Formats: sequence, C-alpha cells, structure tokens
Amino acid sequence: MNVDELVRDSLREQAAEQPALGPGFAERVMTVRRRRRTRALASVAAATAAVVAVAVAVPLLDSGKDDVHLASEMNPGDIIAHPDQTPPRDLIAAGDVALAAYYTWSNVKQTDDRAVAVRTYRLLDQKTGTYVKTTKWSFIDVAPGMRTAAVLEKDLPAKRIGLLNLLTGEVERWIPVDRGVAGVEFSPDGSKLVATTYSKNPDLRYKADYDSDGDGKKNDWMSQFGQPSRTGFYVLDVDSGKGSWSQVTDVDEHNVRQDFAFSHDGKLVYSGLSSAPHMQYYDFAGKKVAKPANEEYALWFNDAGLSPDGKLVGGGYAGNNKQSASALLDPYTGKQVTKVHGQQLLAWADNKRLIAWDITPGSNEFHNRLVLVTIGSDKVVPLSGFRKGNDGAAGRWTPIFAER
Repeated sequence: MNVDELVRDSLREQAAEQPALGPGFAERVMTVRRRRRTRALASVAAATAAVVAVAVAVPLLDSGKDDVHLASEMNPGDIIAHPDQTPPRDLIAAGDVALAAYYTWSNVKQTDDRAVAVRTYRLLDQKTGTYVKTTKWSFIDVAPGMRTAAVLEKDLPAKRIGLLNLLTGEVERWIPVDRGVAGVEFSPDGSKLVATTYSKNPDLRYKADYDSDGDGKKNDWMSQFGQPSRTGFYVLDVDSGKGSWSQVTDVDEHNVRQDFAFSHDGKLVYSGLSSAPHMQYYDFAGKKVAKPANEEYALWFNDAGLSPDGKLVGGGYAGNNKQSASALLDPYTGKQVTKVHGQQLLAWADNKRLIAWDITPGSNEFHNRLVLVTIGSDKVVPLSGFRKGNDGAAGRWTPIFAER
C-alpha cells in the first residue's frame, strides 16, 4: 500500500468519525448523452421493475442494417450484474452508469532501489460486452457515452494525449502538449479535458528502508513521500484540441500524485488536499476561487460526489460492526439526510440509487464487492464478486465508471 493510498484511506476514516474525433467530436459525445437521457426517461415511464441480468448476450447486427447493438446500450436503465465474477469478465451496469473499465497495479522494477507502479487496464469491448486487457496505456479516462477514452502512453509524463475510439480500438487523434502530462479527465459533459502536468513520473516508487506491510521483510515499494512534482494543469477543448496551461505552485506534500478534476458543473477544476479544507478550486486560468456552494461538503476522497440532480452528496462511512452504511448529506449544510447500505459510495446510478463497495458484516474490510443500493430501501443487489487480499495486493482491481 503506497503513501497516497494510506493518506486517502486515513482521510476516509477521519470523515467517518466526524459527526454528521475530428470536427464535431464533442457534439457527438453530447448527442450520445441526449439519446441516453431520452431512453432513460422512456424506460422509467414504462418499467415496472428492475431486471437483474446474470449474463450478457452477444450483441447482434440488425437484419439489413449497419448499426451494432452496443453493450453499454443494452437494457438502458436496468441492472446487469455478475456476482460470480471478480475481477469482472462481462459488462456490469446499473441505471445511467456502467463499469467502463478497471485496472490493477503492479510494481515494475527499474533498478535495485527504484520501480514504477504500473496500471494494467481492462476496457469494455462494446461489441462483445466483455472486458479486454490492454497494456498499451499508462492512464485512461472514459468519456460520457462510452465511445471515447483519453489515453496516455506508457512513459510518463507524456507529451501527447490520445483520443481512443472505443468501437474500433484505434486512436482517432492526438493532442500534443508542451508540458508532460500524467493524468487526464473528461468534463461531465465530455466537451473538455483537464490534464495534470508533472515534472517527473508521479508513479515512481522507491525501496522502503523499513517493513511497511508488516511481513518482516524490507521489500516494500513506496512513493517518494514529500517530493511532489506537480506543476499545473491544461484545460483543453476536446473538439479542437486547443486550450491553455496554468501553473499551480501549491502542492500537497503528502500526495505525490494529486490530479486535477472538474467540478460538478464542469466550470471549475479542483485539487484534493490531505488536510482541511480538503479541496482547492481554481478557474480555468489557474486562479484560486471559493468552493461552489453546492460542493462545500463534496470531498475528493468520497467518490460518489453530488447526485445528478444536485440534491444530495455522498458522505463517509456511517455503519457499525453489525451493518455497513454510508451517509448522504445535504450539499449546502453538510447535515446527514439519510443513510444507505454500503462501505464506500462510488457512483450515482440515478437520483435514488448508488453503486458502492460493500462487505459482509464482521468480515475483512478489504473483502468487498460492488453492490447497488437504493435510498429508503434495505435491498442490496450484488454486482460483482468479492475482491480478495489486502489493499494494494496484487490482482485487486479498481473500477472506472462512466455514463452510458
């Protein structure tokens, strides 16, 4: 377990203890979103119950047509679950979101005392509904609509950002950058990218001079604690590839990798902090600005964030030894409105349902699985099998969700 992960987990614990391409590309992304929203509304009006699928059928070509039935569009709004699979092999989805990809970590040794923490991704193949391994990319983020991914090549920091067509598997276009980039994220509407720049690879690891995992051996790799190399961020228009770079000299000494991300409305970017106030927001020119009123209690280490309608925000752990639970807060006051099942809230499926990690009460806290939980209901729908091992153990997978 590296320092970044230790800080992240420590903050979650503290929170729990506190009281309650080419021209027109971006337009195509947003057109996909509009189609999905229309389908979701029609589904809500017609549906009488959610359907849990235990297998994903192979999509077929329409007779006499060229359109492919894509995996992310199957049963829009319904639940597609594989509770017998960990890591998942077949599509997992619920409501408006799907598991677009996931990755595992491994340390690749470079010298006797230096290594690089490398992500190995599994991306959803839209035509087969299965997750396919790729070792080509060091970093991936998936756009809303799940047609495109922003990718970085293996050696970080990278000097270009690729726009990967998830239907063909080919990079449609490269966006060159003057400063090295090691993290990238789409805006909520898919029209922009925020790319975090670093002077050196933030995923470098160094041989610890102590036994960090308690196995009696000094064979552990740690990030270079206290030596962050972040320099700033680009905000880039996806359609044109144009944008600007802003230098940000403030860094968090505890987090070697701390990427920028977009606010809920996509009008600002923010950076997480390891201590209060835990978030710092910036305009696109790199100027510090106040938190948006509805994100005052949306913290970077609580992954779910604001609900789609902006009425609730995911909080920290609020359970006990007998039952796991997580808080849902009023975004303007921070007061707990209600609780839902789940160890850690990850993503909103819609305004009433969330995808979460969850454990069996009394079991190992790292033995968790993806579940779907509903506000006002005790029902928990398993979506994946249980992850194994301790946090940071080889083979443990980290999900990446996207709107479908």
